[in-house]
Amino acid sequence: MGLMRAIVIMGVSGCGKSTVAEAICQRTGAHLIEGDAFHPPENIRKMSNGIPLTDADRQGWLERLAQESIHQLRLSERVVLTCSALKRRYRETLRGTVPDLGFVFLALTPEQAADRVAHRSGHFMPASLIESQFRDLEPPSDEPSVLTMDATQLVDAITDEVIAWWP
Repeated sequence: MGLMRAIVIMGVSGCGKSTVAEAICQRTGAHLIEGDAFHPPENIRKMSNGIPLTDADRQGWLERLAQESIHQLRLSERVVLTCSALKRRYRETLRGTVPDLGFVFLALTPEQAADRVAHRSGHFMPASLIESQFRDLEPPSDEPSVLTMDATQLVDAITDEVIAWWP
């Protein structure tokens, strides 16, 4: 394992990926890649209409995220990517392109995720899709370079632990 210059903040919708990633980037100077910004319009339309994405829907998006991560690593010392990365094969797509990639899994219950999504505004992901996200979720418990965090902790506490883990 080489130097881990890029990490993915992963988990289901509502776990706090964007908030945690922004806090890490503010404290470390890492470059933030907001995965949601790379979804093609068709994916956003499907999710906005309560239609879960398929593996095929996600494949091109994951490939774009991997390429953007490599591009940004050429320009920045470190990169933080937000991406649900629900299935192992999705994480393997990213690992296959980005060397020495780490993952921070923000874990929470379906009830906690649904409550958070129901109370946020300005996002295309409806709470009705939380069940499908948990159905697809394959926790990365036996994979290399993974830090699992309780997503209900304070953002500062999560950020402290991630920064300590990601030297």
